[in-house]
Amino acid sequence: MSFTVTQLTNRLIASYAKAGGINHLDGTNLPSKTAIQAITCSLLRLVFPGFFDDKPLHSSELKVETATLMDEVQGRLEDEIYKSLEYRRGETEGDEDLRPRARELTNEFLSRLPDVRELLQTDAEAAYNGDPAALSKEEVIVAYPFIEAIAIHRLAHELYREDVALIPRIMAEWAHSRTGLDIHPGAKIGSHFFVDHCTGTVIGESSEIGNHVKLYQGVGLVAKSLAAGQALRGKKRHPTLEDNVTIYAGATIVGGDVVIGKGSTIGASVFLLHSVAPNSLVVCNEPDIKVMEKRKKPTHDGDFQI
Repeated sequence: MSFTVTQLTNRLIASYAKAGGINHLDGTNLPSKTAIQAITCSLLRLVFPGFFDDKPLHSSELKVETATLMDEVQGRLEDEIYKSLEYRRGETEGDEDLRPRARELTNEFLSRLPDVRELLQTDAEAAYNGDPAALSKEEVIVAYPFIEAIAIHRLAHELYREDVALIPRIMAEWAHSRTGLDIHPGAKIGSHFFVDHCTGTVIGESSEIGNHVKLYQGVGLVAKSLAAGQALRGKKRHPTLEDNVTIYAGATIVGGDVVIGKGSTIGASVFLLHSVAPNSLVVCNEPDIKVMEKRKKPTHDGDFQI
């Protein structure tokens, strides 16, 4: 059966009316994912000058280039924060002018960039010191997906703290898609943080992570159960890691009341549902492993015998 363009259009319009899912039709638009991604790229250029640029940055141009980029980010981010505030106003039905508040939030956020940079320098240091494969701190910043992920997280977290809707999550999910590291913008993370290999690690919204913490790939800091749905909003659902904790690949720490004590190490593939005291070592029992020996004269490649 074939359809004309008009028939196809009418069917799709009917689905809009039936199923919804339209971005504020006839009203203020939601923050733009494309715009937020572009703004985030510019923010990375501000916090790591020269590392995310196509051309060399000369010291004589630094102030002018930074001012130009700051002006661009300020205007674009204010527009997106304004949309976010308009979205929230739809929940409260207020009628105040939100543009001054959007400008205030934007300026407050941008004023914190020096503090964010200081934290990011500790993360780059932790990544370099924690990975013998790293040739230099510059390599860590320019090439390691972790640095991009934690930079975006620390930026998004500042907006999350100000209760800016939608934008921090858009930033976090963009970082997730690019790096494989899934950090909710609400997670509180101390200095000198490092996730080696990055891929598949998940850090939930109410996670609290101390200083000098190192995680490996596939680590999960997750909630015990989400069956209660929205009733859990705002509650402590994810674990707390105190200072100098190391968690190896594939370990899962579950629950908001779980605290991993200072200086502890959690072994690979551990599934942990309870707190552990400081300076603990938690490992799985050694599995029953059968060692298979290759035949001396195999009939074909890969022929093994027990």
